[in-house]
Amino acid sequence: MYKRKLIINNNLDSFFLWGPRQSGKTTLLKSLFPDAFRIDLLKSDIFVKYNNNPELLRKELELIETDKLCIIDEIQKIPALLDEVHYLIEEKQRRFGLCGSSARKLKMGHANMLGGRAIRFELHGLSAFEIGEDFDFLKLLNFGYLPKHYLSNQPKRLVDAYIVDYLKEEIREEGLVRNLPVFSNFLKAAAFSDGEIVVYEKIASDIGISAVSVKEYFQILIDTLLGAYLPAFSGRTKRKTIRAPKFYFGNVSMVNNLLKRGTIELKTEMVGKAFENWVFHELSINNKYNELDQDFSYWRLTTGPEVDFVVNDAEYVIEAKCTTNITSHDFKNLLKFREEFPNVKKMIIVSCIDISRKYDNGIYVLNYRDFIKQLWSGELFLKQD
Repeated sequence: MYKRKLIINNNLDSFFLWGPRQSGKTTLLKSLFPDAFRIDLLKSDIFVKYNNNPELLRKELELIETDKLCIIDEIQKIPALLDEVHYLIEEKQRRFGLCGSSARKLKMGHANMLGGRAIRFELHGLSAFEIGEDFDFLKLLNFGYLPKHYLSNQPKRLVDAYIVDYLKEEIREEGLVRNLPVFSNFLKAAAFSDGEIVVYEKIASDIGISAVSVKEYFQILIDTLLGAYLPAFSGRTKRKTIRAPKFYFGNVSMVNNLLKRGTIELKTEMVGKAFENWVFHELSINNKYNELDQDFSYWRLTTGPEVDFVVNDAEYVIEAKCTTNITSHDFKNLLKFREEFPNVKKMIIVSCIDISRKYDNGIYVLNYRDFIKQLWSGELFLKQD
């Protein structure tokens, strides 16, 4: 089992742990809190028991030591349990770990979200840093970030099943959309938008629904932690820039599957997009797990250069280029950005070169392994001479 970088201290008060299906939430909580009292609502008999009689939680916990953590897995399945949890936190000083794949159903049903009485955590797919010495770059780009998929000898079958289960269990059974076939078509169309500027009207036209519905469907992907927007950088510039957001799926294997990319290898057409998705994945979860509160965006002129990732107010800029041969052409976008924002502290290209180096123009070109080491050690966002 890989050691996850998300830290949940044993002395914390109650907490929510959200994460996409199969991200390892249950495994993590079992490793962190082996002595906790557990309720797994995925088990049909357990679900029926508490769904019919939520008050049983209160009665059962009367027989459990007050200082013992109570973990409820898949809490979104029975929103009424949250009223009992609220009472037990307030009146009995109980602690809860509430785990699930999405808070969307709870919010849609106006469920009791405990009014700030529970800290929120998110667990995502594996980081290369968590994998450690076993990290296989191309395997991660092909198999994706979910632990079970990365370790599998037949990941394609697992990804096929994952998408079907997501549509069946997360979307249909939780009642998030009315028309499942249309949402399935949307998923395939949205895969083309991975790492791209989102044009709702184009997708709406392709699948025959309104742009408003497309926007709502993207929000479902975000709420179920299967994707995230990357906003456009809002800094003032001399020339016009694109203002629409980009979108990244939270697991590159879903994109590979939906687009039928086949096996991704170096120097193939699709490796660049998969590589960019992975860099965004690493930046995002490092930011969340280490509570860095960094802002990420992208920068693109209406005609001309684009920079993949801008960190904070143009403090750092990062380009993802899956190439073993860096040329002067690869510097152009970053240098153009520095013309517009001369106070940028550090410019970085994450690549597949053998040896990381700093060039005379001030740009750092990092091998992807060095990128991981520097990112998770905190060195990446330090200015160096």
